[in-house]
Amino acid sequence: MVTLKQLAKELNVSISTVSKALNNSEEIGEETVRRVKELAQLYNYRPNKVALSLKNNKTKTIGVIIPNILNRFLAKVLFGIEREASKHGYNIITCISNESLTKEKESLQLLANGSVDGFILSVAEESQIKNEVEHFRNTITQGLPIVMFDRVAHDVLCDKVIVDDFDSTYNATKSLIEEGRKHIVFISNIYDLSVGKLREHGYNKAIIENSNLQPTVIKIKKEDDHQQEIKSLFKKNKNIDGIIAADTSSSIIAINTAVNLGLKVPKQLSIIGFASKSESDLAMPKLTTIRQHAKDIGAIAAELLIKRIQNTGSTEDVKTKIVKTTLVKNESTL
Repeated sequence: MVTLKQLAKELNVSISTVSKALNNSEEIGEETVRRVKELAQLYNYRPNKVALSLKNNKTKTIGVIIPNILNRFLAKVLFGIEREASKHGYNIITCISNESLTKEKESLQLLANGSVDGFILSVAEESQIKNEVEHFRNTITQGLPIVMFDRVAHDVLCDKVIVDDFDSTYNATKSLIEEGRKHIVFISNIYDLSVGKLREHGYNKAIIENSNLQPTVIKIKKEDDHQQEIKSLFKKNKNIDGIIAADTSSSIIAINTAVNLGLKVPKQLSIIGFASKSESDLAMPKLTTIRQHAKDIGAIAAELLIKRIQNTGSTEDVKTKIVKTTLVKNESTL
């Protein structure tokens, strides 16, 4: 691989001149810039990124750790992170924890060894269930900032980006009560996660505020047959007229199962769930959704991290940014 020193020797100029010419410095004349760039192109010269990172003490790279690449919401957050990072000249390296505490720790250790300037991550399910956060604190102590999004560890002092999970289900439940629904059920298969707990609390508060209603919470385990559980729910509870689903799969399965059982949606039953527009369109009738604005979450997380990286040593307090969800009315509610 050709080096700056070799280019400088062939052109009979200093290494500094070659470096400045390649970076379009105004200190270097146009003719010299042209000659340097032509020779660099001829030899297919590429800057040594490792050397640059050692010199500048920055890699211009962000580590991103997400729990599940197949999750559409997380994939959209990743899109938002990459787009915002690219605007600021940063690359990203993505690792998948697959909901594993061990893999999450391994990813942090792997990339913390000089490969990245900081991390953006959503906490793995196993980490949240076991409430293990020391690996995050150790990373921050090493001088590598972390920004958490969606699933966050509240005990870790770092910047966070979340949605208004509590308010979103509180307001969605209120909207069904305003429709006149009397038997509203909350369904969740993410009840162990921080976001799932907040969504359940929001539903419960809206129900308890109305003395005529009773909360009904259905928690579906990962290993259970999701569709069979929801089908059984409908068969055992003929009076259900409203559903708030804490996750996308529960909402899509609920609406399709209801229709297959002959229930008229939304005349007899209204359903609201967390989903994107494309996911809403998978249901017939189309699902009324709580939209989380995943790309915005990713962009805000990247912006927070880059600011933290560029202000190394800053004592600025950590921030928690709350992205407001939007209730998008569709065909599954009145």
